[in-house]
Amino acid sequence: MTPNARYAASVEILERILTDEPAEKTLTNWARSNRYAGSKDRAAVRDIVFDCLRRKRSLMHHAGFDGARGLVAGHILAAGQAVGDVFTGERFASEVLSATEQSRLDQLKETPSDAVRLDVPDWIEPKLRESLGDAFKANLCALQDRAPLDLRVNRKKANVSEVQVALAKDDIETILLAIAPNALRVTRNPRRVALSAAYRDGLVEIQDAGAQAVVAELPLDGVKTVLDYCAGGGGKTLAMAARMGGDARFDAYDQNKARMNDLPARAKRAGVSVRTLQVDPVLTDKTYDLVMLDVPCSGTGAWRRNPDGKWRFTDVDLQDLLGVQAMILEAAQRLVANGGLLAYVTCSLLTDENEMQVAAFLAGHKEWRTIQSKRFDCGAETDGFFLTLFKKIQL
Repeated sequence: MTPNARYAASVEILERILTDEPAEKTLTNWARSNRYAGSKDRAAVRDIVFDCLRRKRSLMHHAGFDGARGLVAGHILAAGQAVGDVFTGERFASEVLSATEQSRLDQLKETPSDAVRLDVPDWIEPKLRESLGDAFKANLCALQDRAPLDLRVNRKKANVSEVQVALAKDDIETILLAIAPNALRVTRNPRRVALSAAYRDGLVEIQDAGAQAVVAELPLDGVKTVLDYCAGGGGKTLAMAARMGGDARFDAYDQNKARMNDLPARAKRAGVSVRTLQVDPVLTDKTYDLVMLDVPCSGTGAWRRNPDGKWRFTDVDLQDLLGVQAMILEAAQRLVANGGLLAYVTCSLLTDENEMQVAAFLAGHKEWRTIQSKRFDCGAETDGFFLTLFKKIQL
């Protein structure tokens, strides 16, 4: 595909996404229907589409007109190209600009609002500003850029230097990150990681450095039993298991059991033992030394990885999530043994889901104490995360 054809394909895909089709599904369907597109073409189109979704409002403002064509026109301008050189109407290229589009492209643009300039929905901008304070602009600017690919070195199988050498054999270059002990950032050939020998042999797992930093904060000495109650794919379970000795027991549960389908294979590859539970442990009498709650959340701290979700998320969704988070906290606290730990984690930047949830929980549960609370801002080293660690005391 020519560069102009890639942009034309991006217009076609974005037209569907803007009519409320999920981005991942739309990209997958496009790839299946256009077998002529090679792997490099598919990757390039995907990058254009996701770049456009991250900066949807500012790119449309830059172009001066809306819709998929306005979005892609803004992307072309941001890349330093002339829109007329891409929208040529030639074979496989997008149609030439209409008179109206050209007029709007040429007109002088008004200064955009912060919500437009920083690419967030109007309704959530005040909440983010209040939650982030002086870090508001820096966090939102970080969310406009493509997320890096980070790896966690599995110290049960190799050290950091050995892993870097192994990855280099597949022409994958990495740098060490300071935010977590075993975190690497891929700086060359990130799309080769999943096919590399280091990944296949369990030397590394793909995991954002922020998620690794959250696990690194947990005091695991003396912990013998761990439950990951909202386990999902099990990334934090595996990270905890890699830190601890072989005598610790790990259980994983998720209400959506399909999300755990790959966890047994991932645990085997990593050389750790994790038991996936099919029955909600709240219904049993078991207790654990540590319960991890990586609760469902807005995902605002990871919007650069899921920009489609940013534009679909509403205040109604937020209110629903707040109720779900409170219910999970209430249910899961019963699973912690006396003297045990409860880790509450989100990838949200919003105070509503973080500090306010913690305060509400403590107000209703006098047997709990906060022993640590920390925010990880979205930036060069990490997605946005929040961690509060509670300790259960015997009254």
